[in-house]
Formats: sequence, structure tokens, C-alpha cells
Amino acid sequence: MLSEKQINAIKTIYDRLKSQDIIWAFTGSTNFALQDMDISPNDIDIQTDASGAYKIEELLSEFLTKKVQFSSTQTIRSHFGKLNIIGVKVEIIGDIQKNVNGKWEETINLCDYISSVDLRAMKLPVITLEYEAEAYEKLQRFGRAKELREFLKMTESNKSKM
Repeated sequence: MLSEKQINAIKTIYDRLKSQDIIWAFTGSTNFALQDMDISPNDIDIQTDASGAYKIEELLSEFLTKKVQFSSTQTIRSHFGKLNIIGVKVEIIGDIQKNVNGKWEETINLCDYISSVDLRAMKLPVITLEYEAEAYEKLQRFGRAKELREFLKMTESNKSKM
């Protein structure tokens, strides 16, 4: 479930990015909520490519709390920055790579994994839940991957009953 404040932050992001030449999509728990999973996100994650991360930083610069820069942990690396839009934390994640079995994966073609959902007259880009489940499995976050797979199974089952 998204709060009104989160929806307003999403609208701000959407209004600034919709007419730009940037590949981007909502990911993480906000994505799950946008696709009707029963989850209450703590923040908003925007996935993009490297150049998109810096363009998003520029277009939303008045909300910037951490400049986009390449950063890395043991499991993930990306061009990463943070925003705060009307009290909602937003993370920008560009050209994310996962460390799987000690080897960094190539960056993905994000366009291959974007679908869309409608929310209050906005057509919002989101990462497919199938891809999200695969990503969580690669990061060995099996609990979240299982939730996603069960939700996908349930929604497919509901569609077939219609």
C-alpha cells in the first residue's frame, strides 16, 4: 500500500521524467505495491542506466541529498544517489550489477524488463516482477523472491479463472 505522500512523490518523479529521453522504471517495494502486492514501501527506488542516473539527478536536483556516484558493496554496484521528495526517500540506481558467485554480471538492457501500470492517470514504468524475483534469487534474498513468485502464481491463477 502506497501512502498519499508516496503517491505525490511518484507524481513529482513522473511529471519530471515522462517527457525526457531517459530509460527508467520503479523497482523494489514501490514497484511491488504498484503491481498490487500487499506491501508498504519505506522508500522509492528508480532503476535506470548510468547516463539516466545523472540526468535524473539533474532534473530532480532540488531534492538531492546524496549526489549520484559510482558505488559498490560486496553484492551490488551501481551509479547511486539519493533524493528526498516531500519527506519520501528516493534512491536512484543506474546500471546496477550484481555479484553472483564472485563474478560481476554485465549490466542489463533495462528496456527488456520494463512494463507499465496505471495510477491516477499516470502510465508508470515498472520492472517486471519476474525479473525482480530472479534478481532477489541471485542476491540470495530467497524470502522476497519466494513472495514474488507466489504472488505471480496467484495473479496468473486469477487471470485464468476469468
